[in-house]
Amino acid sequence: MKQIMAFGDSNTWGLVPGSRTKERYPWGVRWTSILQNKISDVRVAEEGLCGRTTIFEDELRPGRKAVSILDPLLESQYPVDGVILMLGTNDCKSFYNASAYVIGKGIERCLDILEKYVEPEKILLVSPIHLGDDVWRPEKDPEFDTDSVSTSKELKKVYETIARKRGTGFLAASDYVQPSPVDDEHMDEEGHKIFADVVYRKLEEMNY
Repeated sequence: MKQIMAFGDSNTWGLVPGSRTKERYPWGVRWTSILQNKISDVRVAEEGLCGRTTIFEDELRPGRKAVSILDPLLESQYPVDGVILMLGTNDCKSFYNASAYVIGKGIERCLDILEKYVEPEKILLVSPIHLGDDVWRPEKDPEFDTDSVSTSKELKKVYETIARKRGTGFLAASDYVQPSPVDDEHMDEEGHKIFADVVYRKLEEMNY
């Protein structure tokens, strides 16, 4: 049986919008599990983690930097026949002060590691959903600011250019799904369902 690894942050993990205690959508609701049910002949390995970044170290929550964990994770999951990579939202946080260009450089570092295990044409690079305009408010997620919102909206163009250059698949989640108004950051149940359908169709195009 072939295996695809879905590697991302809280929107891959399945965080329920607005949950302060990291409540997770159950199996059958989060997009990775819906995708698994659609492609029963391929195992979808869920590798989402709240707060995960491409290259930045979160001093408050250790172990979130993707480039530090990808190598051992890929060895642990070996063999991996394909990867769905969706990161970048947390890189938009104000204390990283990173532009979309720099975040793109971070995603390329991730791709450098992935391509040691998986051919580029079997990697689906996904630019994440946009942050909502009010995500930075105290009752939502003040680790972001208004610049974070603008940066998140620039990631699609940057990632699409990277995918074209490197020969990976590309999908813009923001073309299909918006964050829940509850927290302006995470997909709701309907968003997970829509996104799973979109990813499934894209994987079919990529001959999975």
